Amino acid sequence: MRYLILSDIHANWEALSAVLNKVRRKRWDRVLFLGDAVGYGASPNRVMDWLRSVSPPALSIRGNHDRVCIGLEGAEYFNPQAYAAMAWTRNRLEDRNLRALAELPEGPLVVEDQLAICHGAPHDEDVYIFSGFEVEPAFAALPQQLILFGHTHVPSLISLDEREERPLLSIELLREEMSPIDLQDGVRYLINPGSVGQPRDRDPRAACAIFDSDNRRLYHYRVPYPTKLARKRILRAGLPPLLGDRILHGV
Repeated sequence: MRYLILSDIHANWEALSAVLNKVRRKRWDRVLFLGDAVGYGASPNRVMDWLRSVSPPALSIRGNHDRVCIGLEGAEYFNPQAYAAMAWTRNRLEDRNLRALAELPEGPLVVEDQLAICHGAPHDEDVYIFSGFEVEPAFAALPQQLILFGHTHVPSLISLDEREERPLLSIELLREEMSPIDLQDGVRYLINPGSVGQPRDRDPRAACAIFDSDNRRLYHYRVPYPTKLARKRILRAGLPPLLGDRILHGV
């Protein structure tokens, strides 16, 4: 099975459509969506319409912005710009898309015997995995060899080599030129494909990945898209200008 891995689209239709055009000639069988379809961007309905209509149905989980948008807890932790975007999104989502957002399950979700997905960390969807402090409980929460996560908007490759008496932990940025990445026996992985709609690794290009579970190989991609157009949509919508400025620089 070949999975197209998308995370943190954040209502950025320009970024999503560029990614879909990029992978159009690459074989993939099913979408894995790691959460945060909405928030920040100006095209929540277009993104949700696509997510609802993709065939076969995407295997999806909710993100923290998705959760807050449907009225569940967590808004008190948002900065003013994120809160304003969430209020704007809630008022503009069509009923069918609001219902679809509410139906997204909380992660983690086991996809295959050795593959699981989550938004933040497996034990807490709001936890950002940046360092070894967060990695240990994340690996302990699930037994799968590969755990895919999002939330940080930073493409990351975290490996735990258990082949030695003392397991070796490695954390590095996931870069396109590293692809493909072959999973090794005796090594466990936490991999963040990065954000489609709002990258934060100082690279404004949209990020995505394809994972071939038969060959245990992951391909990582960065896709240029019209960031100025996405920013213009944000400004025209009356959303906070900072949200548009950030996507120009990938921060």
